Amino acid sequence: RDRYSNRTELGARRTTFADAPIALALSAEAFVTREPITVVLSQKGWIRALKGKIDDLSTVKYKDGDGYYLSLHAETTDRIVLFATDGRAFALAGDKLPGGRGLGEPVRLSIDLGEEHDILAMFLPKPDGERLIAASSGYGFVVSDEECAAMRRSGKQVLNLDDGAKTAVVAPIQGDMVAVVGENRKLVVFKTEELPRMGRGKGVKLQAYKDGGLLDALTFKADEGLAWYDTSGRRRDVPDWKDYVAKRAAAGRMVPRGFSRSGKFVG
Repeated sequence: RDRYSNRTELGARRTTFADAPIALALSAEAFVTREPITVVLSQKGWIRALKGKIDDLSTVKYKDGDGYYLSLHAETTDRIVLFATDGRAFALAGDKLPGGRGLGEPVRLSIDLGEEHDILAMFLPKPDGERLIAASSGYGFVVSDEECAAMRRSGKQVLNLDDGAKTAVVAPIQGDMVAVVGENRKLVVFKTEELPRMGRGKGVKLQAYKDGGLLDALTFKADEGLAWYDTSGRRRDVPDWKDYVAKRAAAGRMVPRGFSRSGKFVG
């Protein structure tokens, strides 16, 4: 005991037993260099990531017969969500996208999406972000961004569709009121709180139709008022929007004089 005591030179070197240090779990993103990119999706479904934050995309070239469709600013460490007309959501890693030196690649090489379906929306998921998703049949609900960010080739079925219906709206929640317009050019406005928050499903009826279906929808702040935007991007206020307020699933009233020719809130 005296010879090997921890007070001796030899005993002080003894190995002791203790809890193992906590291992740090590193994600794949931890090894990706964080750089700004501009993701561009063409009308025919070709995707690419241009280096840097680019606002003017007028010089970007496309294949013959193709053209600009969607774009967003992101970083190589981001997930980019694509929402398709068949109700599925897909997520792609920013660092895995084809570079911008060429024309990109068909997005269908990265996701299982049939030619009969298209990409309707592209966005970056936010931790507290929410979206209004709605089908052409007039049903919809609110879903969190994270529920749409499935990193699977097959994606995630978020919106369940009736036969013949397709996804018509994928819009960020930006206010306490919802405005819905149908193909029959009727408009109805109701409170956002009337919509359920779900991870997947069909949702509830937003607007009733005798003919046609849902064309467009958005959310807005009551204190800022309802507006639509023309093809030049100019804001056009709907001065009497409170006259269109009703309970969810109402048929609504004809849009005001001078409303968008396309029937949509944008363009």
